Amino acid sequence: MGEIKVGTASWTDRTLLDSGWYPQTADTPEKRLAYYARQFPLVEVDATYYSPPAERTARLWAERTPAGFTFNVKAFSLLTGHPTRVGALYKDLRPDTGKKNLYPDDLPPQAYEEVWTRFLAALDPLVEAGKLGALLFQFPPWFTIKRDNKQYLLEVAKRCAPLRPVYEFRHASWFDGDNADETLVFLREHRLAYVCVDMPQGHRSSVPPVLAATADLAVVRFHGHSDKWTSKDIHEKFGYRYADRELRDWAPKLRELAGSAGETHVLMNNCYRDYAQTNAATLAGLLDAD
Repeated sequence: MGEIKVGTASWTDRTLLDSGWYPQTADTPEKRLAYYARQFPLVEVDATYYSPPAERTARLWAERTPAGFTFNVKAFSLLTGHPTRVGALYKDLRPDTGKKNLYPDDLPPQAYEEVWTRFLAALDPLVEAGKLGALLFQFPPWFTIKRDNKQYLLEVAKRCAPLRPVYEFRHASWFDGDNADETLVFLREHRLAYVCVDMPQGHRSSVPPVLAATADLAVVRFHGHSDKWTSKDIHEKFGYRYADRELRDWAPKLRELAGSAGETHVLMNNCYRDYAQTNAATLAGLLDAD
């Protein structure tokens, strides 16, 4: 069985800071990250989805964490086809437009290419320190299973090489009927890593909890089961605390998944107060105990 690393999708959320999870002595960003890294070997950076990272920031992350610590970084929204705020783009690449949000086709080709270049280059300090685990490409609900989108998965892999992109889908078409086999076969054929999810079902963005390793790295993200999944309030959407019995049920499934991968990353994305940290610690304890 490959190594399983457990962590959370945030360490700076305001409600987490207010929850009392951090000791009072962890009163600066540097001390909080250092404290987090003593509790978990893995963290996901979600802020990079909203605004591309600066190389200086990535260097500080690398310097403030111990050897062997791993950062997974969420891809900038423009690179996954999500609407992107004009103000989130690099200042010199912003088009003169009255639009509030932009999509890739709204940029000149050279500017789009430059976004890719700068996004990846900013992560160099993590790469050099051996601390970059994966790049999370979470696609929008309208990213359905079709030939052009499959080709884009291959394009992303080529652009990111030798870094490891991992793919999270949010449209049920990827796993409708026979499409499930088609999706997994395609990913395995091209050694593309699939992100398994646990999330509320019955919504447009719902994907079933299919556990499968399609590359040397397997990733599982736990979004919770909030009954307010469609809320625009992110804390209502992700404010779900897993019961211990739920995590006990997941532990053997995760061990089985890890048997098919060189490494498995498990991330709690129920980021409200200390829910994710508490659940991650419980789950890590269950996995260690077995």
